[in-house]
Amino acid sequence: MYYRTSHFPGVHRSYSFAGCEWSYQDASYVVFGAPFDATTSFRPGTRSGPGIIREMSWNFEFYLPEHDVEISDIPIYDGGDIELPVIADRAVVEITEYTAQTIRDGKIPIMIGGEHSLTIGTLSAVKPIWYVVCDAHLDLREEYRGTRFNHGCTSKRAAEMLDNRVIIIGGRSGEQDQFEYARKHLYLYDAKTVLNQGISSIIEQIRSIVKNDAVYLSIDADVIDCCLTPAVGTPEPFGLTPTDIKSVIAAFAPQSVAFDYVEVTGADQGQTAAVAVMLIREFIARHWLSQQRR
Repeated sequence: MYYRTSHFPGVHRSYSFAGCEWSYQDASYVVFGAPFDATTSFRPGTRSGPGIIREMSWNFEFYLPEHDVEISDIPIYDGGDIELPVIADRAVVEITEYTAQTIRDGKIPIMIGGEHSLTIGTLSAVKPIWYVVCDAHLDLREEYRGTRFNHGCTSKRAAEMLDNRVIIIGGRSGEQDQFEYARKHLYLYDAKTVLNQGISSIIEQIRSIVKNDAVYLSIDADVIDCCLTPAVGTPEPFGLTPTDIKSVIAAFAPQSVAFDYVEVTGADQGQTAAVAVMLIREFIARHWLSQQRR
């Protein structure tokens, strides 16, 4: 079961993503929060991520000058937070059921996490051709701490589900066998490769792989260097920049059938949430405008 919190403009702003002023019936995009950190392995707090991101969203003007569009003119509905059980596999089922309903209703789901474990629920409902994930960690464990739905197992579950059609951008942490598996069976563009070749080159390489196929685009906040955005569950230095991730979103949002932004905590002065807000808005605007041009 899930619940909606109040999302009227000016009321309980921390519980609504700014600019989401449309009804569910009229919306093309459904934003929902997934407050969950039951499998956290280092720093807790990602359960607060959806609220922190929503609150920060009210800091910014609705007008997006780069796209010449008001975010409130795009048909977005904020469905509030899903009330999740504390058991990871059950939480994944709840996410799957919620997302499946939005898909049946012809809407694009946008999940705000919460930890990365819940991406498997949305992915199960959406069933894309490709899973493209920006993440510092490979997340290719078979299981971790007693569950196959730990946040350290997400890309492994995705690989099983999609016959290894998984593309990892920015990975720089994992056990040796995970790197061996990724290099042999998946498409891994680790952080060093991205920094050496440049994000534009990486994007062109990925374009040649996914072509026009349906993509699920997932952003783990820790893909960005932790010196820039430190409020994440498992921070890693020597990562990508917010501009790199913006470029990835700009490239693949038009063909994405779902999107999530996960692993934000409140352990900074708001810079991590601020980047999250702007990248979520970037996805929505890019996707919406691409649909209008068709």
